[in-house]
Amino acid sequence: MSLLDVRDLRVSYGGHEAVKGVSLSVGEGEFVAVVGESGSGKTTTANAIIGLHPGDSGEILLNGTDIARWSQRRLRVIRGAQIGLVPQDPSNSLNPVKKVGAQIAETLLIHRHGDKTSRRRRVLELLERVGLDDPARRAGQYPHELSGGMRQRVLIAAAIALRPSLIIADEPTSALDVTVQRRILDLIDDLRQEYGTAVLLVTHDLGIAAARSDRLVVMREGLVEESGGTREVLAAPAAAYTRRLLADAPALSARAFKEPPPQAGPAIVVRDLVKEFGGFRAVDGVSFEVARGSTHALVGESGSGKTTTARIVTRFEKADSGSVEIPGVTEFRRGVQLVYQNPYGSLDPRHSVARIVEEPLRNFRLGDRAARRTRVKELLDRVALPEALLERKPRELSGGQRQRVAIARALAVEPQVVVLDEAVSALDVTVQAQILDLLEQLQRDLGLTYLFISHDLAVVRQISHTVSVMNKGRIVESGTTQQIFDSPQDDYTRELLAAVPEPVR
Repeated sequence: MSLLDVRDLRVSYGGHEAVKGVSLSVGEGEFVAVVGESGSGKTTTANAIIGLHPGDSGEILLNGTDIARWSQRRLRVIRGAQIGLVPQDPSNSLNPVKKVGAQIAETLLIHRHGDKTSRRRRVLELLERVGLDDPARRAGQYPHELSGGMRQRVLIAAAIALRPSLIIADEPTSALDVTVQRRILDLIDDLRQEYGTAVLLVTHDLGIAAARSDRLVVMREGLVEESGGTREVLAAPAAAYTRRLLADAPALSARAFKEPPPQAGPAIVVRDLVKEFGGFRAVDGVSFEVARGSTHALVGESGSGKTTTARIVTRFEKADSGSVEIPGVTEFRRGVQLVYQNPYGSLDPRHSVARIVEEPLRNFRLGDRAARRTRVKELLDRVALPEALLERKPRELSGGQRQRVAIARALAVEPQVVVLDEAVSALDVTVQAQILDLLEQLQRDLGLTYLFISHDLAVVRQISHTVSVMNKGRIVESGTTQQIFDSPQDDYTRELLAAVPEPVR
């Protein structure tokens, strides 16, 4: 008998059937990954299992007992005690006005576990167990005083407080740097070995699923497309959709390194940049060049200085010293464009797609109304969006469509340089692959130069010609992508590369 056995689960909301007869199981101590794109139903399935979204029909057997129709009051008995939940976003999942120690103790208090003194002792044990230094001090801090990785560890501490037999982890590392991501996943694995805890991981990251899980469940449009042992699915995927996901995952694809283009002179020259914020040196003597028509990646963890460097290059931030030259560009705001990470936040929700893409043309007074309208249609065609989207608002578009609109807007004034700040990190693997292919095509057609900011080395390996690795405001290593990946010279670079997920063998 499985620890968890979901049979023919159906879940609807707002008249839409999000889960259409899903069946899956998790054995004791087993690590099962549920993968799929946004809208596949994977998170809705996970929420239904723990009772956060009631199912319409089907069975959810926990140790042989069907809990699918249990009331919220009965479910509270098993939440935390038998099933622990690690949610996706630690920023929104922790109470900002409550100390983290008290939030972990809440689980113990709800289940009447010990007195106040023993609960305090257990909280400190848990904080130490999840790898936080000085547990007593951390317990007395508020969430905003901790880094993203620390907050995620707090959520894991709360999830394992009563040593549940199953942990449901919903995209627990999607917002984290690659090295922090590895530490969090190592921690979950250690706890699984120590306590015999089973893990149901919900993720769109095929690399993580391939590297960590015993079994894969592939979901699409509310259905299970394929399931089986991870090694078997990776070696011989039965469903065309699974094959496409695997082909699109940068961590799993075996593409050749991109050869740097023939030297055509530099498009970006950065020399000795320094930037301080309140006495903290965020950028410390950064220098690099980007060849015209090539893609140069700045990689590193959060706080490494890569985004601040990009903002200085695009003149949204002023350096304390040093220089940035963009040879051949006379009108800077036309010649250098920025595509942001978040397509949800970078587009004005009040404006139509046509108005958003046209805006740079209006700002630079390029063409009359009819000419601008024609140019907007050309740009949408260039980024493979149908003309039917012209009058839609951003909320009516998918994430990938929004990012294509942002790229079209950046191209409107025919820039020479485009700076892409984590421009694909918020996208599903298949949409991400489409955007990367689009960027490569645009570079070939228009001769664009890209400065690509990313913490995802698998993506960097795929798209960049050259790489600079940043750590604590400094560039610790630079070279061609092949040199950096095949022969890293710096310990920090080696640590970053070691954290890239590799499939189980």
